[in-house]
Amino acid sequence: MTRPSEGNGTPRAPGDVERPTLPDALYEAGLPVDMLTDEQRLVLSELTEEELAVLLDIKSRLDAVEPEVQAHGEIAGGALF
Repeated sequence: MTRPSEGNGTPRAPGDVERPTLPDALYEAGLPVDMLTDEQRLVLSELTEEELAVLLDIKSRLDAVEPEVQAHGEIAGGALF
C-alpha cells in the first residue's frame, strides 16, 4: 500500500474532517490502513514509537508464517491483518 497523496487541491465538503496522518512505516509494512475507519486511524496515529515498533514486529512475524495462518484468517474473518 502506498500513502495517499495529501493536499491534492480537491475542495472539501462542509464538515469534512481531515483523516489522521499515519506513520509511513504502516504503509511500508503493507498494513491495510486504507480499509480502516477514521477512529481506527486515529488510534494508530497516536501510537508511541515503542507501540509502533511492537505492532510492526508482530506484523513481520505474521508475514513470516503467512502460509500457516492464511487459512485461519479466511476462517476467522482476518481479525488481525
